[in-house]
Amino acid sequence: MTDLRLPFKLYVTADPRALAEEQPLPEALRWMSLSMRVLCFLALGRPDLDDHWKSLQSEQAFETVRSKLCSILASTVTAASVLLAISGVFVSTGSPVPYFGYTSPVPYCLLLMSLMLAMIAMLTSGSSMIRWLHTDRYWTQEQLKPGGYFVLSYLLSIVTPIFFVAWSLNCFIFAMLITGFSSRSTICRAVTALWLVTYVVNVGTISVDVIWKYAKSLKPR
Repeated sequence: MTDLRLPFKLYVTADPRALAEEQPLPEALRWMSLSMRVLCFLALGRPDLDDHWKSLQSEQAFETVRSKLCSILASTVTAASVLLAISGVFVSTGSPVPYFGYTSPVPYCLLLMSLMLAMIAMLTSGSSMIRWLHTDRYWTQEQLKPGGYFVLSYLLSIVTPIFFVAWSLNCFIFAMLITGFSSRSTICRAVTALWLVTYVVNVGTISVDVIWKYAKSLKPR
């Protein structure tokens, strides 16, 4: 019986996107200054882009990163909305009691700054979330490859909204502290002093924890 099967060759055209999945970390992203390392740690939880670049090599890993960042930005929008509402109330209304006068120049200016920073935080976090919802990992890879300014703008789009929320919150806290310590009420000053101690302890604990995590995440050179 004659074998009618003919030999053939299978030609496969490589998809450029598939080839991009196995790309190593570009040279422009291997060396980073200290300031860029700190910014990278605040944005991505690592002082370098090694792990983040690996997450761009597969759709599943990229979706995990995108979901995490969108969740952080959504929480930032919520926090900014709360600060905006509270600051707006304090700015637009007078004090209901005479011994807590937050309408004096310095506290009122801080409250106004808190209001404006909360508005900016909402704007930046909303725009960053829209950007992340409509981006893909191939476009992200191409944006990061040149390094320099492109990496800086990429990291700032993640960190800036959080910074604005933190500044807004601190402006509001200092406005309340100044108002409390300027009060003629002994009870009000005592409560304000207790609040200040709690604030300092919490900020110190968070700062020590962040510094420890940063030092631990550094790879030996």
